Amino acid sequence: MATGNAIISVLAVILALIVGAIMIAATDENVQAASAYFFARPGDTLSAIWTSVSGAYSSFFQGAIYNFRRPEFATGIRPLTETLTFATPLIAAGLGVALAFRVGMFNIGGRGQMLVAAAAGGWVAFAFDLPWGIHMIVALVAGVVAGALWAGIAGVLKARTGAHEVIVTIMLNYVAFYIVYYLLRTPGLLQAPGSNNPTTPAMKDTAVFPDLLGSGYNLHFGFILSIVAVAVVWWILERSSLGFRFRAVGLNPHAARVAGINVKSMYVYAMLISGALVGLAGVDQVLGTVTTGFSSGIDAGIGFDAITVALLGRSTPVGVLVAGILFGAFKAGGFAMQAANGVPVDIVLVVQSLIVLFIAAPPLVRAIFRLPTPGARPSKARVAKKKEAAR
Repeated sequence: MATGNAIISVLAVILALIVGAIMIAATDENVQAASAYFFARPGDTLSAIWTSVSGAYSSFFQGAIYNFRRPEFATGIRPLTETLTFATPLIAAGLGVALAFRVGMFNIGGRGQMLVAAAAGGWVAFAFDLPWGIHMIVALVAGVVAGALWAGIAGVLKARTGAHEVIVTIMLNYVAFYIVYYLLRTPGLLQAPGSNNPTTPAMKDTAVFPDLLGSGYNLHFGFILSIVAVAVVWWILERSSLGFRFRAVGLNPHAARVAGINVKSMYVYAMLISGALVGLAGVDQVLGTVTTGFSSGIDAGIGFDAITVALLGRSTPVGVLVAGILFGAFKAGGFAMQAANGVPVDIVLVVQSLIVLFIAAPPLVRAIFRLPTPGARPSKARVAKKKEAAR
């Protein structure tokens, strides 16, 4: 357990929270004032630090998990539903990035894929009159297919020409943004009739995701779709022949080619599925979270946050699920910390960045916590102790 990847992810979060606590204390005015006479009365500084950090993280918990100040359980649990709402698109997009990672590809075109999916799904949602249920399914399929096709461009270019997917997906982000922005500013396309603002009309009620817990909560059906996506991706990667070929190409494409696997086709299939999952995140936004009309900022940085979620989740479906909920808690609790304690919300972004930093440097985490190196042989003293204990 001490040498596994899971413990590194957990310790990376703990280290980031510790550094975040230091930053919260350093930016607190009361701590700064008490530190001016630290050597005269050090207890005041320590008390101010404790009050600042405990108050901030308490507000974080009450804004992300459960609010103990509410008299009823139904209202106290609302922060958890907000966390799950924020986590819904992160899980879907994180799965897309993680699947590409498993095939040895780096899909950082989440923003473009989300924008294209949101535009396609949103257009179907407000421009057509269809029965309830059917309308939602058609809009969902349109968005997912659009995201898949947009990511598939990078897959085809890599397979046919060897173009690196990082460069291609970065460029496609800009292409998608300006195309969608043009459509939003053009009457008769995506722009709302009679409006000069680059926004769409509201989604029709027949296409909007239903609420899971009633109108008093923001959690919608998209969360169920993200959970289903976790199960589907797990089955693809762990139980299907396609997943076996994906993993083989990700481990060693040259060996996979020698074994008879069509590596070029795997690149295309992987990007298609990856784009479909990221497209699901875009559909979650327009049909579940922002149903009154969307603009070119509908992606809300989720496409790039998904990379962090996939890294923290170690590119496994269950890991991405946990990481997505964690980052959803960061988003929900960060606003609560800022409102209740005046903590800059940027500190939450710093904590997220530090998580990525520590995950990218496992030797640093092992050195801090004195963990054994994977594959290292136990020392002679440790072996001797085990023998003595066995006796």
